[in-house]
Amino acid sequence: MRIALVCGILAFGIGGCFSPEPKSIKSDNAPSAIPAIKDAAIKDDRTAIPRLVQDLDDNDPAIRFAAITALQKMTGETFNYQYYDDRDDRRPAVKRWRLWLRAQPNP
Repeated sequence: MRIALVCGILAFGIGGCFSPEPKSIKSDNAPSAIPAIKDAAIKDDRTAIPRLVQDLDDNDPAIRFAAITALQKMTGETFNYQYYDDRDDRRPAVKRWRLWLRAQPNP
């Protein structure tokens, strides 16, 4: 009985560690989005930048952190963005990112 219980707990715990979605930068699910964001930064995939700027306003602080980390790696900029600030405090930096994005020749 104990072995079955332990196996059940382990199976549930291990299963809960993996996302059912494949990684995708367009996902709103952090376990799917964050690996894709990291890949974009590693590959310097600038086609991902518009989505990363959008992710700066995500409800999930983990996605916001991954997005600003990737943007900083790719552009060298932060525009004083702090992923942990509340929405109102993030708003000016997000606006600066959106203005920057519009000024790019190939966003």
